Amino acid sequence: MPMSGGCLCGKVRFAIAADRPQAVRQCWCRVCQYLSGGAGTINAIFPKAAVTVTGETAVFASTADSGTPMRRTFCPACGTPLFSEAVPRPHQVIVRVGALDDREAARPSGVIWTRSAPSWARIDPSLSRSDGQPS
Repeated sequence: MPMSGGCLCGKVRFAIAADRPQAVRQCWCRVCQYLSGGAGTINAIFPKAAVTVTGETAVFASTADSGTPMRRTFCPACGTPLFSEAVPRPHQVIVRVGALDDREAARPSGVIWTRSAPSWARIDPSLSRSDGQPS
């Protein structure tokens, strides 16, 4: 079933022509903590060709904790983080699950960058874990 989502103010909308994400993970890297305002982020990976965006977006280039160059897309009006793209993997887009209309459509199956999580973080013990970036 196709998915949809958007930003807080509604100026950016997106549609995903995929039945399910390729992977869904919670990330506790330091960059994701900045993006989320303190906690980890929940991220769903989709083929880039499956994602259509309407509305104006802005991009911030940064480097992930893994050293990978990233493009972080957000709404310039309300600041909602929407997507990330790893420059070496231009065929994939990472969607912030909180931006999906149906957040139940993308349940995490793993947690990454657990070594960067603060001591108060609650990590679901039933999910697979990785101290850093999985291969």
